[in-house]
Amino acid sequence: MELRRLREQAKLTLEEVEARTGLSASKLSRLESATRGARPADVGLLLELFEAEEAHSEFLLALAKDGGKRGWWQTYDIAPAYADLISLESDAVSVSNYETLLIPGLLQTAAYARAAIGAVGMTRTAEEVSHLVEVRMARQSVLTRPNPLKLRAIIHEAALSARASGPGVMRDQLQRLLDVAEYPNVTIQVLPAEAELHPGVTGGFAILGFGLSGIDVVLLEHLNSTLYIEEPVDVGDYAEAFERLTASALSFGRSLTLIADKKKEVDRERDHPGRVDSLRGMA
Repeated sequence: MELRRLREQAKLTLEEVEARTGLSASKLSRLESATRGARPADVGLLLELFEAEEAHSEFLLALAKDGGKRGWWQTYDIAPAYADLISLESDAVSVSNYETLLIPGLLQTAAYARAAIGAVGMTRTAEEVSHLVEVRMARQSVLTRPNPLKLRAIIHEAALSARASGPGVMRDQLQRLLDVAEYPNVTIQVLPAEAELHPGVTGGFAILGFGLSGIDVVLLEHLNSTLYIEEPVDVGDYAEAFERLTASALSFGRSLTLIADKKKEVDRERDHPGRVDSLRGMA
């Protein structure tokens, strides 16, 4: 997509690029539509023709070189859309995530993830759920890798009040949020239940940033489908929505205080035998 944007910015047709590089127009079309892999040599040739900026060229060449590498997630039997997400996360420098009724996947404990995946999957077997929990836990390594992913998470208060079956699941999950909030690359804010109407009423989303303008991606997840939004104008709308949500959310300090208070509530509930927790949120 970025190669197509650069070509159009240079005001060149596929046929004109073919004449100047020797790469066939059909090959270029397949490359731009991602129906064939991008060879680093071809990408370098095109970037030189398009006169792309040095930093931009280095980034795109690195992507082309990494394209042939086998990621850890490829050893798992997971849906292609999920594999795409993990691949994007591995290359991203930042993620801005807003969630309404669940804790973001990169911040979940294994027990909470099991409850969430099981609730949404409905027809998944215990083995399939365990498989996906393992993958979700492995994904979280992006937060502690060298040059870790920068995560900005806004969590609606409703997600903190949801209950996951099993002793201590929600308590441990809330403690996990408090622990991860100490990472220098992680910011967690809570959107209070009494907040005025805001762009987030349409649902959760995640913006994966790559450090350069025009190539960020938005992820929208639904019960049985996943949608990636890549057009810069559309991605910009979500970026604006996230900033408005940031302004509506509690400050970092007040958010952590609220999370700690929710944890205390869960502790008090646990002290009353006979109270049964149920999962009221979605995953």
